[in-house]
Amino acid sequence: MVSVNVWNADAYDEKLSFVSELGKSLVEMLGPKQGEKILDLGCGTGDLANEIAKMGAKVVGMDVSPDMIEKARKKYPHLSFLVDNGESFRTEERYDAIFSNAALHWMKRAESVVQSMALALREGGRLVAEFGGKGNVDAIVKAIEEVLFTNYGIDAKERNPWYFPSIGEYSSLLEKHGFRVIYASHFDRPTPLPDGDQGLDHWLDGFAGGFFAGLESSEKDLVYRQIKERLRAYLWKDGAWIADYKRIRMIAVKEEREAK
Repeated sequence: MVSVNVWNADAYDEKLSFVSELGKSLVEMLGPKQGEKILDLGCGTGDLANEIAKMGAKVVGMDVSPDMIEKARKKYPHLSFLVDNGESFRTEERYDAIFSNAALHWMKRAESVVQSMALALREGGRLVAEFGGKGNVDAIVKAIEEVLFTNYGIDAKERNPWYFPSIGEYSSLLEKHGFRVIYASHFDRPTPLPDGDQGLDHWLDGFAGGFFAGLESSEKDLVYRQIKERLRAYLWKDGAWIADYKRIRMIAVKEEREAK
């Protein structure tokens, strides 16, 4: 059973807004130009789509979560948002660029996503993306797996909702579908989680809920405490949890077909 994350847009904005903050430098890498048509794939509650629009681009935000899109429309009614699945979407529009922050690792059918993006871009259009890379949140995932197996005999690997590839794996998919990768970096980004000792609880609630499907509230509280006990020596520092993020940033261009 592969888990499906249930998104709570209000909690995301209140407790996990650091995701969008960290993505602002990716907007700079995108370098939106006046009048460009840009798709924000996995836009969440729309904060980065709004940043892109401020630079004069025509932005469409897409997310699989109706709750996220509803919140985005309320926050930014002047922008266009739609609910669709990155693994299967098709559009008549041909975009100048696709931007994606902290979303592609939620899309496990990676080749289908790459195919969808290739079809949505014009020739010469660019993809600018950041997502979890190989080894991302490894310590947290291992602690979840150990606690769930020890307490309930649950094989958490079957519930893992993420795809954390290497640069080589994702580059190969892009090249197979007509992209030329012009920049790729796989780097450590230790990320402080806000709200002190509750920070990891908020992270688990927001991003890892599918692992704990079927647990009563009291059981989940116990599991969270045991996960934190396993991680405290490694990820707790100066009054904050530091998530062991490893990210990939990529820029790729859809190659123009040679004239016959």
